[in-house]
Order: sequence, then C-alpha cells, then structure tokens
Amino acid sequence: MYRQFTLLISAILALPLILMSQNGVNSPFSQYGLSQNKLPGSTPFAAAMGGVVYSRASNNYVNPFNPASYASIQKESFVFDISMSLDNTHLTGGNQTSNSFDGALSSLAVAFPLTNWWKTSLGLLPYSTTKYETVVQQSVTGTSQLVRNVYDGTGGISQVYWGNGFNIIGGDEGKPTLQAGFNLNYLYGNVSRAITYDFVGSDTSYYQDTRRQKNTRVSNVTFDIGLLYRQPLNEKYTLTAAVTCKLPQTLTVKDESLIYTFITTSGTEHFLDTIFPARGESSKYDSKMKQPMGIGVGLAIERNHRWEVAVDAYYAEHSGMKYEEGLSHPIFGNSGLQYKSNCRIAIGGGWLGNPEAVRYIGRMGLTGGIHYEKGKLSLDVSQTGNTETLDEWGVGMGITFPMRKGRSQFVLSCAYTNFGETDLLCTETFSIGFTLSSNERWFVKRKYN
Repeated sequence: MYRQFTLLISAILALPLILMSQNGVNSPFSQYGLSQNKLPGSTPFAAAMGGVVYSRASNNYVNPFNPASYASIQKESFVFDISMSLDNTHLTGGNQTSNSFDGALSSLAVAFPLTNWWKTSLGLLPYSTTKYETVVQQSVTGTSQLVRNVYDGTGGISQVYWGNGFNIIGGDEGKPTLQAGFNLNYLYGNVSRAITYDFVGSDTSYYQDTRRQKNTRVSNVTFDIGLLYRQPLNEKYTLTAAVTCKLPQTLTVKDESLIYTFITTSGTEHFLDTIFPARGESSKYDSKMKQPMGIGVGLAIERNHRWEVAVDAYYAEHSGMKYEEGLSHPIFGNSGLQYKSNCRIAIGGGWLGNPEAVRYIGRMGLTGGIHYEKGKLSLDVSQTGNTETLDEWGVGMGITFPMRKGRSQFVLSCAYTNFGETDLLCTETFSIGFTLSSNERWFVKRKYN
C-alpha cells in the first residue's frame, strides 16, 4: 500500500501545478470564442500516435478521449498517468515573426476497478488557453493623430472529469468484447480580455484613451459517452471499432465588463469616466456557451498485440464551444469569428512492443502518425462576409520505454503542428511530451508460507 499512497499524494500535489501551468504561448488566434481548444491533439498521449485516440485502450494507461476504454483496466490494478509537454511556437504574419516557449504539466489521471465489470477514472486536462498581446498603430481618419490599439488576453479553461467504463459483453482474451462508458466533465476557469485605444501624444481636450475589458468565468458540466468493440478475426488479428459522442448542450457563463476613459501622466493611469455600464445598470451579465454534437469514430487492427494500424475521424457542426455574449451590442464589437463545420482525421500505428522479448529493445514500442483538421477556425477578417477557413495538420511519434516487466511505462513523444495561413498568420509548434504511466497492484493482501 505504500506505493499506492505515494501515488495518491503525488497526484494531489501535482494538481496546483497543473492549475498554474496554463501560461501558454503567445497566440493571437486564442482571442476568438472562448479560447483556443487544446484537446485532443495537443496532449502527449495523442501526439504519440499522430492524433489517434478513439480506438486506443490498454491496462497500462488511461485514455480519457473514449470513456469505454477504462473497462480495459485489469482488476486489482491502480493506473496513474501524468504527462508534461514542452512547446516551442513560431508565429509568422506578413513580414514579422516571433517565437514563444512554454513548458507545463499537461494532464493527470488515475483509473482503477470498482468491480470486475466496472472501472472508474478521475482526471484533470487543460481544455483551452488564452494568451495574446497584439499592438496595431494607425491614424485617426481625417487627422494626423496616431492611436495604438492594444489587444491582450490571458486565462484558460480546465476540465476535471469523472469517467466510468463497463464490460457489457465478454472481456476474456480471444473473445468478442463490448465496452461502454461515460465522462462527466466539469469545465472551470477565467478568461480576461481587453482592448486599449491609446492616443499617442494626444491633446486630452480632444482625445481620451479608452479601455474595453471583459472577464468571463466558466463553471459548467458537460457529458460525453463512448463504445468500444473488439472482434478477433483469427489467431493473429483483432479488429477494434470505437465511437464517441459529445452531447449537445447550452451552458451559461458569467461575464463582467467595463468600458472607461482615462489619461496617463508620468506613467500613471488616471480614471476619467465610465462608459459602460450606464448609471443604474450592472457590469455583470449572463452569456451562452453552446457545445455542438460531436461524433468521433475509430478503427484499428492489431497483429499478435504487437503491431497496430488505426484511423480516427471526427465531425461536429463547429469547432469548440460557440460563445454568444448576453448583450445586444458586444463589448468588443464583431470579432469576425464564424462557426463552420469542423472535421478531423488521423492515421497512425506502429510497433507496440513485445513484453516477452529477452532484449529490452524488443520490449520498447515505436509509434507515429499524422492528422489533418479542417475548419478549426473560420474568420471574416475583412468584415466583408468572405470567410477564410483555417486548417491544421501535424505529425507525431512516440517511443515507449517499459518498466517493471511491462506493467508500467514511460512514453517520450514529439510532434509538429501547422495552423493558419502564411498570408494571414501561421503558427508552427514543435512539442516534446513526457508521460509516466504507473500500473500498480492495489488492495492485494500478500500471502507468505
């Protein structure tokens, strides 16, 4: 029990580290909607197979992207997963470039059996991050007066989940198996945004600096379900089919906004007047966040539990959450964000490792894959009704280092993703991920002769 107690204490201590680690890299795209969605592609777990997630299930790791996979955890086992990622992002827009670096704990999860047919999991994942700062200087129409428009935002949304997986049919080696599961997700966090109109060297008799700022607080529950079916084809090959569904939901979020004028003298801001809210009105109001129905399907074929090839596909009415501000005139005006259909495909596979190999290199695993996502973000950048759809593609690979005779493992993953358009803004991200999956025996009383 000492190992299990140590793992639980480690999980508790790691929680605040993950909560504080949502610094993120500078991404102007994260100003749209409710932050830039990070799941599933940015996690080390997905990167190890190029983005394939739905059909993956094992007793050695936790897969929160298909809750039916929890049923693969063996009885009397306690699985503890913790992962960290290091990201280097290169931004290119017009003739300007910049680099950002970020390192953070990216996920934490545990899974264990409640009965022979019922397994449960608890975990914490980053749902989205917001971090950007952009300065645009332009002249006031019809004058020589210059104004600096400063756009900045920080924050993020985290996801705590409680998942359950059930063996519906089978569960024995070499026989057809049907598993089902669900995740109850709690989304929480704060996203703060502001636009400052700074008149350069202005005469305050005619021009006054203005700031628009808004803080959005998220505290909501979502729900998703999954199925996973394994069918042995013969003595060597096994076919796995999976399907997941994010249920459509309309959620309420809390906004607090303020528009005011100020002047700056000797580096100090001095408040002048409030524009919003008007006298007698409240700065707090409710807005809507809509999750569309999202369907994910996966198909994989294994040979002798050593080799695997898998493909994933996902479709939703739009990417991420649709945010609808609860004001007739939004604080930041029309952002140009459009909600278009979103689809994603990933193909991956590789050598899973042979736990019975004599040489250590034979027990190691080597996987990889590619993914392409269409409609991750759609913008009307010119405010003319002509929508520009921004897509993402990427490649990834992973190396699995088994420990303790294959019950536990350490996975090193690396990935490259490309998002956006070079004539607008393009982000290239190089990531290295580290995942420790510890599989310990739990509630087993040792016998001595």
